[in-house]
Amino acid sequence: MTNRPFDTPHRGADPPRDRVGESGNREGDASDRVSESGDLPSRADASLSPNDGRRQRWWEAEHVAAMRRLLGDQPCQRLAIYALPERFVLSVIVPVYNEAGTAGDVVDRLRATGIPMQIVIVDDGSDDGTGERLVRFRDDNDVTLLSHPRNRGKGAAIRTAIAAVRGDVVVIQDADEEYDPNDFRYLLQPIIAGEADVVYGSRYGHFRNTVSPWWHRLANGTITWLTGLAIGRRLHDVETCYKMARREHFESVADRLREPRFGIEIELTARWARLGLRFAERPIGYRPRSYAAGKKIGVRDGVRAIWCVVRYALFRG
Repeated sequence: MTNRPFDTPHRGADPPRDRVGESGNREGDASDRVSESGDLPSRADASLSPNDGRRQRWWEAEHVAAMRRLLGDQPCQRLAIYALPERFVLSVIVPVYNEAGTAGDVVDRLRATGIPMQIVIVDDGSDDGTGERLVRFRDDNDVTLLSHPRNRGKGAAIRTAIAAVRGDVVVIQDADEEYDPNDFRYLLQPIIAGEADVVYGSRYGHFRNTVSPWWHRLANGTITWLTGLAIGRRLHDVETCYKMARREHFESVADRLREPRFGIEIELTARWARLGLRFAERPIGYRPRSYAAGKKIGVRDGVRAIWCVVRYALFRG
């Protein structure tokens, strides 16, 4: 496995225009380029993300050089002030299920980071009007809209999206407002520097910690401890949504991913660990929501997570 820093551009700015279905087969004819619902999803020209130009400048070498002269190298490193490689693109996978109230807002929040993006949204069989809220992004160059005719789960949505990503680095973003995309700068930093292959955003054990229900912390801590014990790596938050890695690392395990729901968090971790990839963690902000507000993970997902530790981490299923 080649571990290289992003010191030189290694791919052109414009992603290919051919479609890739969930099976991974390229589809060249326009009549074949359809989502599972039969709609024609737009292909993201990720390099042309309509970000605010001022915020996009944050990532340019000239701006970073000025900040280093003003603050010094060490403060800039601690503040995650660094330049993105030329023609860099971040692909953001957004699984969506019944998030009509926030699905559109998450696109605006992603764009506000100023990072050149391809936003891959998978509407996982929503029946609350989410699809109607997302249709306004259909013709946007930086958004790829995909859909499932019925709800299949977060893991299935991620598998569908992996076949469509075209960026240098890929991250998963929930469609609610629990996670802040501005934290991407911290997760990207060790990957850009060539210091890590996979970076997880940790919600707990730091000053940005938001108090969660005790049972949630207990369940997450137990599952994280068991996973770390099984894969031989000490993690602090295996169930975090924010999992970021180079595109090739997502693609390298895509054909073997099986978990349809939240078990994908454990399965991805175990399969990446088996490849010998270097893991890093960075603190992120977190605003937990209640079940009344739409939180979907439940007790059965916690039980399934323990089963996934046994199946994928211990017995290497």
